[in-house]
Amino acid sequence: METNKFQYIDTHAHLNLSAFDEDREEIILRCREEGIVVINIGTKLSTSKKAVEIAETHEHMYAMVGLHPIQTTPRHHTEEEIGGKAFTSKGEEFDIDLYRELCKSEKVVGVGECGFDYFHNGVEMYEVQETAFLKQIALANEMELPLMIHTRDPKPGEESPTGRSVYDDVYDLLKKHSKVPANIHFYAGNWEQAQKFFGLGCTISFTGVITFAKDYKEVVRNAPLDLIHAETDCPYVAPIPFRGKRCDPTMVKEVYKKIAEIRGEDEEVVRKQLLENAKRLYRLS
Repeated sequence: METNKFQYIDTHAHLNLSAFDEDREEIILRCREEGIVVINIGTKLSTSKKAVEIAETHEHMYAMVGLHPIQTTPRHHTEEEIGGKAFTSKGEEFDIDLYRELCKSEKVVGVGECGFDYFHNGVEMYEVQETAFLKQIALANEMELPLMIHTRDPKPGEESPTGRSVYDDVYDLLKKHSKVPANIHFYAGNWEQAQKFFGLGCTISFTGVITFAKDYKEVVRNAPLDLIHAETDCPYVAPIPFRGKRCDPTMVKEVYKKIAEIRGEDEEVVRKQLLENAKRLYRLS
């Protein structure tokens, strides 16, 4: 797809999930009309396949394939808990051969989302998450594709499996094992942790949460502009002014706008730089 055909990139979306089964094509068309490229992220084998299918049939869609840490554990996730349609994860093991085949598509631009989730998964599931994470790092190294990293700390008052922040645990594994760039998606860590990731050559991305929560301002303001991205993580966390509605990739414009506002920078300068950041990391034409 030629650069002059699009103006925005939603670097982390889930149009491949069932929340969009009824109007997926309509939203994909709207994204094209509004100049928005979308990278749909796999959460397990079936949704990874769906992401590739969408990407291969639409020029402005790309895909990543991977196993989300909450999909490694058999567990029911309620609508209230996840902020979207309830589902039951069956506990999938990461089959590197099957995911390797998916990576051969020219429209696959990364591996993930993978990482650690201490919010949903109990302490006893740490080793299962770690095994899946390490396998995906190995696949990304082999295929020379960037990683999309999921990080979520425990609920308030609860301990992590390691007694440390999820960001520290992810940092250590990436530093030790990864040979490719990584993006820390839905970044919610502090400025000190962000600096450590930048030191590894990682980028971080922000969702619509920054439009209504103040906790992110220090990182958004101080992060190097060439090391950040905008995303929606749709169907979750719709930004203001769409709070309470299902999120979709067209809303990524509000994330771009808020990043510029927090940084006190020109919206057009921020838009162009974030576009270039995504093109560089994911090697988009």
